[in-house]
Amino acid sequence: MDHIFSALADPTRRAILARLTAGETTVMDLARPFRMSQPAVSRHLKVLEEAGLIVQGRDAQKRPRKAQFKTLAELDLWLSPYRSYINQELAAHERKK
Repeated sequence: MDHIFSALADPTRRAILARLTAGETTVMDLARPFRMSQPAVSRHLKVLEEAGLIVQGRDAQKRPRKAQFKTLAELDLWLSPYRSYINQELAAHERKK
């Protein structure tokens, strides 16, 4: 879990992961909306891969990346005990408004 949370601590990596949940894409396509070089995006991808959040596909020379839903499911399972507490606190906060 530590690797996952560390990887998700960076807003660029969260944005990359969000884009990958829409489907696999190449490093070049992932780099396009960010103001950074392709090597910089590749470094972010490496962190996400090491955390198990994304995997690299094999499509000739493109090497597309895609989200690893198994790891996201594990993260969701880890968070599930906290969901009722969060929902209760949010509801209490809304009632106080």
